[in-house]
Amino acid sequence: MQAVYRESRATLLLAIPITIGQVSQMLMGIADSVMIGRTGTVPLAASSFGAGVFNVFFLIGVGLLTPVAVFASRSRGAGRHDEAGEYLRHGLFLALVFGAAEVALILMMSRHLGWFRQTPEVLAAVNPFFVLLGLSLVPVLAYLALRQFAESMGRPWVPVLIVLCGVALNVFLNWVFIYGNLGAPRLGLTGAGLATLTSRILGSVVIFAWLRLDPAMREAWPRRWFAPISPERLRRMLGVGLPALGGLLFESCAFAGATVMMGWLGAVSLAAHQIALSCVALAFMLPLGLAIAVGMRMSAAVGEGVHSRLRPIWVGGIGMGAALALAVMASFLVFGRAISSFFIGDPAVIATARRLLLVAAIFEIFDGAQVISSSALRGLTDVRVPAAITFVAYWIIAVPAGYLLGIRGPFGAAGIWSGLAAGLAVAAVMLGLRFLRLTRPGRYRP
Repeated sequence: MQAVYRESRATLLLAIPITIGQVSQMLMGIADSVMIGRTGTVPLAASSFGAGVFNVFFLIGVGLLTPVAVFASRSRGAGRHDEAGEYLRHGLFLALVFGAAEVALILMMSRHLGWFRQTPEVLAAVNPFFVLLGLSLVPVLAYLALRQFAESMGRPWVPVLIVLCGVALNVFLNWVFIYGNLGAPRLGLTGAGLATLTSRILGSVVIFAWLRLDPAMREAWPRRWFAPISPERLRRMLGVGLPALGGLLFESCAFAGATVMMGWLGAVSLAAHQIALSCVALAFMLPLGLAIAVGMRMSAAVGEGVHSRLRPIWVGGIGMGAALALAVMASFLVFGRAISSFFIGDPAVIATARRLLLVAAIFEIFDGAQVISSSALRGLTDVRVPAAITFVAYWIIAVPAGYLLGIRGPFGAAGIWSGLAAGLAVAAVMLGLRFLRLTRPGRYRP
């Protein structure tokens, strides 16, 4: 237990700034939902649909960039700071190349959003917002690679300040463009997309400039930005990134599928889904910050060759994640109606969102456990089996169960979310067992 306590303390010290940064970044989406919700149910439903589809593309980028944190942390643990900088350079290359390809796909998809069978009023409102979100993909992925590098090198606090300033800027620009203040045209939902694009571009520029000028980063900062890209490094990064991408894609597509199914139930269910999803996503940032810290510390321990620390790091992370989940569960159970009312005044939307938050309260503990175990396994560069587990959990269990309960069955929106809860529970158990199997004393091989 002493080893668990020691590792938990170190994980928490790293997780606090990472979690603050994650929560702050999510506040940008929360601010959009609150400020769009003031303009009506249809714009809020359209933002839910557009953001749900966009998030699939965003999480593809997140998966591909996972190796930046994994290999930069491992290089730092081994004392190879110059090698960490090379993984940053290659990560930015992936962000620019794959981000540009995804933007092209989003622009093509924007002409065919009718394929998703949403209501006519939602389709009429969503397109400009969806395009602007798509254009923000390259800067947000570049920011993600730079932030992961800073955190891996033990400099997590400045990215927190940058993202807090980005949230404040986004709220201000929402006020200007959504509502037409300071002489700007009243753009509604389109104004929210314009504010998000502007904030993300400035955030990526600022974090790059800081890292370039920070004396503490001088040893690790790449010296030859335009040197040839190493096929071997790309192979290693894609060997981790592609399976990690698969796992994230299975999960994100399941939630995007849930969003599409909510649209089949109508604008009220879709708007309620956006409110509940915004709350759950914000709460998820707490275990996610822990999970990122656990994954980085796993990678560093492997780089140092101290494998006896692996299980104590994981046990401490799971314990802290469970404590956070219980706190979130209590808040959803007690304040569900008040939280829903904060977003919108429509009584039907509020009642539906409250029911969804009750379901969310049940699966919070599974959600935290699965993301911590998944990140721990990525820190060990074990990604293929976890991707298969995620596929089974979401596409064999969660989505079919949600369809049967919510669309074919009598439970509506709550039934769709109950299916997601079942998938999260299966993922949490199976990923935890996978980690314990790999880290049996004397059996782990990097």
